[in-house]
Amino acid sequence: MSEQIFELKGNLFTLSVLHLFKFDTEQLANELDNKISQAPKFFQGAPIVVNLSQLQEVDVDFAALKQTLLNLKLNPVGVCNGSEQQHAQAKDIGLSVLNYSQDSKPASSSSQAQEVVEKTIYLPAQIVNGTVRSGQQVYAKDRDLIVLGAVSHGAEVIADGNVHIYGTLRGRAIAGAKGNEQASIFCQKLEAELVSVNGSYWISDSLQGELWGKPAQIQQNNGSLEILALVKG
Repeated sequence: MSEQIFELKGNLFTLSVLHLFKFDTEQLANELDNKISQAPKFFQGAPIVVNLSQLQEVDVDFAALKQTLLNLKLNPVGVCNGSEQQHAQAKDIGLSVLNYSQDSKPASSSSQAQEVVEKTIYLPAQIVNGTVRSGQQVYAKDRDLIVLGAVSHGAEVIADGNVHIYGTLRGRAIAGAKGNEQASIFCQKLEAELVSVNGSYWISDSLQGELWGKPAQIQQNNGSLEILALVKG
């Protein structure tokens, strides 16, 4: 009897959801290209699900929509919250139909979530003694990451736990990379290209509020991100 050559398991993957409010591929291409240019490495090849909840009465050209996303080097994998007719049309060009709710959270088992949290707590933090420079990427697997300098434009720091930056965050910071919703990003000066916690992300233009250029904590709250001021004791 031959050995089994595969194992099929359920798992969790982060998918970016594109909420479309109107169908205009030219405008979509221009606006998305502007967003992507702020953090191209983060978005390159990113799997995208198109939320059609605002377009159920609209005639959508799914072939044109798919090609628009492919031209931007995104990976359109499916649609959600459309009409039955829209779902059928999407399937005809090879897109999947997914169940997605704005308020829903990934259905992960408590044991999986606890395993991630425990690993983040009990493994010693990975420390970078200095600045993470443009073009560099640092990944702290199953632990926190502490950067004792800055994170430059074009640099990327990733941790399965928290990310602590004792200088200016100008590049990209990703915390809770393996699904830890309790993770946070802490920095002494927020000027980031992109921040992400547990799959939720904001790019620069979404961060430029009252805490831009100030000490900040970024965390996930109800499936979205929030920014809090770091208060000195």
